This record gives sequence, C-alpha cells and structure tokens, in this order.
Amino acid sequence: MTDSNSFDKMLTEDDGGSLKKSKKKQKEDAWRPEGPKDPFAMLDSLPEKKQQEIQRALHLFSLGPSLPKTLQEAKRHTYRFWETQPVPRLDDNITTHGPIVEDEISARKEPYSLPEGFSWDSLDLSSCTVLKELCTLLNENYMEDDDNTIRFNFTVEYLQWALQPPNWLAQWHCAVRVDTNKKLVGFIAAVPADVRVYETQKRMVQVKFLCVHKKLRLKRMTPVLIRELTRRVNQQGLRQAVYTAGIVLPTPLSSCRFWHRPLNPRKLMEVSYPGLRQNMNLQRAVKFNRLPEVTMTKGLRPMTKKDVVGIHSLLQTNSSRFHLSPVLTLQEVEHWLLPREKVIDTYVVEGDDGTLTDVVSFYSVSCKVLNHPVHTDLRAAHLLYIASSATDLAELMKDTVVLAKSKAFDIFFALDVMDNKDFLEKLKFSASDKSLHYYLYNWACPNMSPDKVGLVFPN
Repeated sequence: MTDSNSFDKMLTEDDGGSLKKSKKKQKEDAWRPEGPKDPFAMLDSLPEKKQQEIQRALHLFSLGPSLPKTLQEAKRHTYRFWETQPVPRLDDNITTHGPIVEDEISARKEPYSLPEGFSWDSLDLSSCTVLKELCTLLNENYMEDDDNTIRFNFTVEYLQWALQPPNWLAQWHCAVRVDTNKKLVGFIAAVPADVRVYETQKRMVQVKFLCVHKKLRLKRMTPVLIRELTRRVNQQGLRQAVYTAGIVLPTPLSSCRFWHRPLNPRKLMEVSYPGLRQNMNLQRAVKFNRLPEVTMTKGLRPMTKKDVVGIHSLLQTNSSRFHLSPVLTLQEVEHWLLPREKVIDTYVVEGDDGTLTDVVSFYSVSCKVLNHPVHTDLRAAHLLYIASSATDLAELMKDTVVLAKSKAFDIFFALDVMDNKDFLEKLKFSASDKSLHYYLYNWACPNMSPDKVGLVFPN
C-alpha cells in the first residue's frame, strides 16, 4: 500500500514539477481514443426520467419475439425448457387424473449449476435486512406495465404475509447472488398448500415471485431457478405445484380474465392508467363510478381472531363447489385472512344469533408511478375470497368496494373465478385485456372453466 504521507506529498508538489507533466499528459489523453464503455454503467448514470424514456423506446421498437399471450400464439411457439418438464402438451386432450411422472423418482442431491460468478442462497425472511433486499429486487425488476410508467412497490409487510404462511421453509425461498458483492439478482419462492383438484386432495406448493434482474435475462437464468426450486421441493417429498402466469405456457388448466373497477377515476385518468374506458371524459367517469358513502349490509364488520373457526367453516362449504380449491387449516385461515394494516382486509357478516353468514377479503398491492409531476403511487385492492350464504353476492361485493374506497384505494381488481361473474358487470367492473393462466406441475387432469376455479393466491 502507498504510505499516506508520500501520497499527500504527491498531491502538493509545486507547479514547476509534476503539475506541468500532469497538464501535458491531460492534453495527450484528450486525443487518445477511449475504450468501449459499459452500456449498463452508461444507462445507470443517466437521470431516472431519461432511463425510462430509453427503456420505453426499447420496448416499443424491440424486434425480438414476444412471449405468447394466447393459445394460438403458443401453438406456434417453441418451448425448449417446458418440453423437458412433466407438464401437459398444448395439443393433449386429457381425460384422466393423476401424476405425469410417478412419485418413485428420487430427488437430485446436488444443486444445479449457475453461470460463473453466481451462487445459490436460501433467503432467511425472518431477517429485516434480507426482506428489504428482496423488496428492492422485486420492485425494480419484477413486472412493469407495457409503457414502463407504473411499477409494483412491494412492502416488507406484504412479503412477510405472502411468503411466510404456516410451515414455510427458508430453502424454498430460492435466490441467486453475485459472488463478488453478494447482490441479490434472482429469486423464486414456494409455499406449502393443500389443494383439491377435482376429487383429489394433494399436498403441493404454490410457486410465486419468479424474478430475474433485468441485466441478466439473456443468461437463461429462469429455467435454472425453476429446476433448482423443483429439486428443493422434491427433497421434501412433494411432486406437484400450482402456479399462475400472464403468458401462455404448456398447458393452462384454466384461463381467467382480470376485471377492474375505478375507485378514484380522477387520479387514474391523470396518470393515464391503462384499460380505462376511452369514451369517457373526466366528468362522466367520476359520475359513472360514484359510490355510496356508507355500507348497507346489516351486521357487516371487520374480522377478528375469534371469527377464524366460523370463516373456516364458511370457506370449506364454499370451496367444495369448485374443481380447483384450497383446503385451509385454521392456522392458514388466520394467517391469510386476519386483517393486517395495508396488507389484507377481511369483513364478515354476523347474524342476529351471532353466527357468521358471509365473508369477503381483499389484499393490497401498491404501485409506484414513475415520472409524474403530482402522483407517486397507486393503491390497488385485489379480491381474495368471497363466500355468501345469507347476503346477496352483488350487495355484499358492493359494500366491499365502498369499504375499499373509504380506505383510499384507487382501483379494485377481481378475477372472473368462482361466482364473481354474478356481480362484475352489475358493479361496473370492466374486463381487462390481461389474463391470468393457472397451471399444475406434474399433474394431468381435464381443463376447467374460470367459474370452476376456487383458488386465488397473491403473487
């Protein structure tokens, strides 16, 4: 190492010596051709607004093939990775039920190989520091709208709820880090779940939050993440998984549509939120989406811990009507539905005799609005579960939308699963152009319509 006194002396030499040499060297360097610059470093050095403009232009003028969003596009697409996996083929006409690969196959003991310079990690999400790292990765790289102006903004509290249900395992929070600086650049998670598929109840995992850093997507890290998570799940004796995606893969069990209802149409129009009705000006949109100030359902109140048993019974009865549904324990009902500030809201209807007759819940997803002079965020409510035995479903959902608006949500989302079609159009929800496809890993069964899907999980 250089001695500090000597270094100080070099910096303070008189003008007659090294300073003249330094000026001469600067003139020489000015004419010397520069070497190639790191394009990622150049992009990162620009202001955020300029970065967004460049990324938006790249998206609009990209000549690369896009991932298929319809079954017709998928049939013309080549799936090199998924052709090696135990999933149904796109042209299969399945009439049987059961595993595609038998359970006797042993799990691989060694982790899969990563590109040089990267290593595997299991995230300990009981650590606040690690949770913040994961928030950063997901918020900067998980998903964006097509014109790159709105981005998910997950919170620590939300990820704790979504990734740490009863019996969660740290090794199923599968991550990739850079060897040199330990930066988190890849992630995929699984949480345990009992799921009923037609008449069969299986212990499996729900796969969530597959994310690879934008700068590494050409390294084909996604298939390696999926393989490694599969290996870790298989080590625990589980062979099946359920997952969702906005693109078509081999092969959707069911394809559902997102519907949305504006709660704050003025704000949504000001940020040019995609999917709004194009034939409405602001005045008409505000009038069309106006809601009552108070709820109408008698006995409607927030859920408390003492309601867990009653809600469990309601959900069991309701879910038995669908072909794909969760089989929740009392502990899981408490985890998924007990209200948490800015994460999950659940309401019940209590009859005159004290019994619970209805339940409805919605979870909160925040988004960051980029490069807007006024608005910085959007709050979206997503319908989780709704079960009604005494109240009209549309009336119960109308009150739910009123409650969401009173909590300062800007928009309400619902899938056309379960019985939701009974109220979507009545309550002025609009069909989105985005679909959500459900998939089963290593399980074959006939396809099902959206109204036979009774499983919703945050992703």
